[in-house]
Amino acid sequence: MGPLSGGPHFFTQGEIMKRFRFTLLAVCLLLIYLGWNDVSLFLRNRAPQTVAIADLEKSGAPGEWLHVTGGYQDLEQAISTSGTVEIEALLVPLESSAGEQEMHVLVETRDPHLMELFNAYNFKQDSAFAKEKYLREHRPEFHARRDITGMVAGGLVSRGNRDKLMQLAREVGMVVADDVIFVSEGKEPPRWRGFFFLAMGLAGLVKVLLMVRKKDAATPRA
Repeated sequence: MGPLSGGPHFFTQGEIMKRFRFTLLAVCLLLIYLGWNDVSLFLRNRAPQTVAIADLEKSGAPGEWLHVTGGYQDLEQAISTSGTVEIEALLVPLESSAGEQEMHVLVETRDPHLMELFNAYNFKQDSAFAKEKYLREHRPEFHARRDITGMVAGGLVSRGNRDKLMQLAREVGMVVADDVIFVSEGKEPPRWRGFFFLAMGLAGLVKVLLMVRKKDAATPRA
């Protein structure tokens, strides 16, 4: 009686090594891809480019790492990026003039003082009157002129995060332009990560090539 066709299949040592080489090759190519993206981002942005908020609104971002000047924050319209009481970061409109109806620049910030002001205004006042009083007392801080430095959302991961932030902003009623620019305050281009990924990926690629050459050398010739 022959073996059952549906029985378990046990991989030979050759099959296991072949799968290992393909897996290692895929990991190496991914590391090289990620590393090159980081390195090219770093080389394009050796220093933040200074841009006035009005020019940013009109012409878009001149680069990925920006120093934005002349803007006025609108903490009154800020929202929590988590969408809950547990505040991880804030999304704060940055305007060229106070009272703009449509938002063209939104800043993701983790500034402790701004988060404290936002939390006190939205969650620690026991009535609408108390909120209005708190706002009057802190209005200069809520609508302060502020220069910020940070990275513009870009790349596949950042674009996905941008879409989520856009959806969140519109869900809470914020009027956001379709070409809105998201700037993550304090974020900088990775300096060494890309070079590390490239080195690891290339080293792994060399390892795969040596394994293939060793296999070919060990294969008996007809």
